[in-house]
Amino acid sequence: MEVINENFQIDIYGFSGTAANKDYVGTAFKLMDKMWKVVKSNNIKNKGLNVIVYGENNEVFAGVELEEIPAQSTGLERKNITLNKYAYHKHIGPYNLIKHAGQSMRDEIHSKGLETCMPYIEIYGHWNSDESKLETELFMCLK
Repeated sequence: MEVINENFQIDIYGFSGTAANKDYVGTAFKLMDKMWKVVKSNNIKNKGLNVIVYGENNEVFAGVELEEIPAQSTGLERKNITLNKYAYHKHIGPYNLIKHAGQSMRDEIHSKGLETCMPYIEIYGHWNSDESKLETELFMCLK
């Protein structure tokens, strides 16, 4: 994990929702499926990486970076995020271990006397059938 004191900015399009009963994963997958249906049915050029943003009050946003903004309205919501200071970690391995990696990050952040704040961002690398090679970038906003 590294602490970075320079701006990270991402501009994504997708859908937001609230994680009922704190079901963040289930909510993220539903929103991701909805987003990909719109992106694919409108042939929208994109970078192909799933981006999940967790916010205040159990908010979840699932989106993708677009290579071009569609001329027609698609219903996709835009979310532009800038982090000024954040902790970064690239998790390599199965998705089911991301929660553990995130907790380890939080523990290390707190041991350094730092505080986290929202949003928390996960950017999923391209799919690999070998789970040990899956890459997910974790970005935790710091106060």
